[in-house]
Amino acid sequence: MLGFVPPLPQQPGRPPAGRPQPGRPQPGRPPSAGHMIVCGDDALARRLAVELRFVYGERVTLLLPPGRDANSPETPLTQRGRAAALFGRMSAAMNRTAANGNGSTGGNDTNAGVEAVRIMEAPEPSDDVLEEAGVDRAAALALVYDDDERNIRAALTARRLNPRLRLVIRLYNRKLGQHLEELLDQAAAVAMPGIDPALLDASTTVLSDADTAAPALAATALTGSSKVIQAEGLLLRAAERPPPRPGETLDPGLCTLALLSSTTNDPAGAEGSETSGDEGPQLLPDEQSVAAAEGRGTVVLEAISQAGPDRPATRMGGRGAPLAKIFSRRLRWSALGFVLAAVALVVVSVLTTEDSLLHSAYLILLDLLSMNDPSEDGTTARKIIQIFSGVAGILLLPLLIAAVLEAFGTLRTASSLRRPPRGLSGHVVLLGLGKIGTRVLVRLRELDIPVVVVEEDPDARGIPLARSMHVPTVIGDVTQEGVLEAAKIRRAHALLALTSIDTTNLEATLYARSVKPDLRVALRLYDDEFATAVYRTLRTAHPQALTRSRSVSHLAAPSFAVAMMGRQILGAVPVERKVMLFAALEVAGHPQLEGRTVEQAFQASSWRVLAIDATPPADRNPDLAAVPPYPPQGPPIPSGLVWDLHPGYVLRAQDRVVIAATRRGLAELLRRQRTVAP
Repeated sequence: MLGFVPPLPQQPGRPPAGRPQPGRPQPGRPPSAGHMIVCGDDALARRLAVELRFVYGERVTLLLPPGRDANSPETPLTQRGRAAALFGRMSAAMNRTAANGNGSTGGNDTNAGVEAVRIMEAPEPSDDVLEEAGVDRAAALALVYDDDERNIRAALTARRLNPRLRLVIRLYNRKLGQHLEELLDQAAAVAMPGIDPALLDASTTVLSDADTAAPALAATALTGSSKVIQAEGLLLRAAERPPPRPGETLDPGLCTLALLSSTTNDPAGAEGSETSGDEGPQLLPDEQSVAAAEGRGTVVLEAISQAGPDRPATRMGGRGAPLAKIFSRRLRWSALGFVLAAVALVVVSVLTTEDSLLHSAYLILLDLLSMNDPSEDGTTARKIIQIFSGVAGILLLPLLIAAVLEAFGTLRTASSLRRPPRGLSGHVVLLGLGKIGTRVLVRLRELDIPVVVVEEDPDARGIPLARSMHVPTVIGDVTQEGVLEAAKIRRAHALLALTSIDTTNLEATLYARSVKPDLRVALRLYDDEFATAVYRTLRTAHPQALTRSRSVSHLAAPSFAVAMMGRQILGAVPVERKVMLFAALEVAGHPQLEGRTVEQAFQASSWRVLAIDATPPADRNPDLAAVPPYPPQGPPIPSGLVWDLHPGYVLRAQDRVVIAATRRGLAELLRRQRTVAP
């Protein structure tokens, strides 16, 4: 798939054999301090290294395990070869952009003078390996292995070797991540007494690629056009809008965030990416570009609403087991017939024996349970009623046995996976319950979206969650005939193919489209070239159906890269194959913002100021992405963010702003701050 593999970038400190270079650093040692180290074993590590090297202009050491990629055993390339091929494609793309004059200006080139990525291979990030990578002199270390235990062990080792090191750790377990972050921050505080609390807050960051990508994937499956970003209890909704018809004027919203590709509505077109040129999507365009754009869809900041407290994901089918779920319809009708027969016997007894209603009911109950003596001295009517009561009592025994057996069967199947009900329609079919699929499942259930899950492995990570939430689940290989039919794909609203194998996602998508041509599809693909080919083919075959391709590593890498720079982003919004970032920044130290008006601070295709935090600096929430605590009674505490900004407002050093930025725009802001900082 990757095709030709270019030669590996020359590693600093390792001159070619037979060509000693005097004055160069010793083998295995980085040339100077302040570099960044990325340790991982999958696509996220390679994407993160590309992000740091080609976007932020940092010197990067990439530590990969030797041998082939464990997640792609069919690929003949090793981890080192796949990384080198990715770096080669990015270098070629950067050179083409610079040659066309579409990149940054020469004075602002974040890649100027940056050495090539240094690639190391080691099975484990041990003490010796980290020391060889220069962890004692590094500025930041990212541990993005797929194994949480390996990341924790390496983080403890790195903190011991360099207490001042900024750590970015990939963990799937949220609670464990919180405890680990507190532990490592406490270790840094003990090793560095009197450290600035702001620096300590950025010394350890625990992130999850699944949590970062899940909202975007869930939004794509839900509507295909809406993305939600949360900031201090407020929800920012970015919505896609189709091109206006002739004579039609659309509401521009608060601002226009992006112009979609000119080929979006072309069946032979492709989703735009970083290498699409002028035909690709334009992030953060100015008013002139928006006015001049014809036939192009837009992404606008449509609405801002107050977010409520987080609520747990709901179960499908409600809580508990109602009577209709425990006993079958036939058993319920039989029980009703028995009760009516007993009532009829009581009524006949009252009319024929002239006993009271209570005494007649008592005698009939004893007769039904075979606990009464024969009525030898009674009237003929009493004897006949007793005979009929005995016959009805004989019928009661199998009825009770059937009820007990059905109750035990219901309790036994309550802990098993639920099958898709017959009348289910308008649901989302989710393929894969790994790390990503599990988080997306939780997100969809939080939105009360009906879901049917298809998973091949009965012991997958998300199976217990699906069982506890009563989500209908189909166990089977999605590439086999009949599996998608069992998931009711013909009546489904959307398909989310989120397995870790691109070919499996593609095969499932093609089969689903053959069954339902207008099915909304979002599939997980890593390789951009492969995603472009798939997108064009699907759009050509089904021009009226919505098709989206997403890369989890591409969505998550910007968050990890910003954390490596000591910042956190509020969220990432995919715009076709590009990513727009939302972040909170202090105005102080940014000459592009400080002392300028909101209108002057806007930089087309780079960043735009969306809001200002009016809260006093001492009372500010350090993490705007967190939902503020809600009082037990009364309305929620209002947010300090001001969104209706006047274009003439002058940004002050003490202000904190929320910005929408491109990857390169945010990198430019952080790079400038690093340059002017003492």
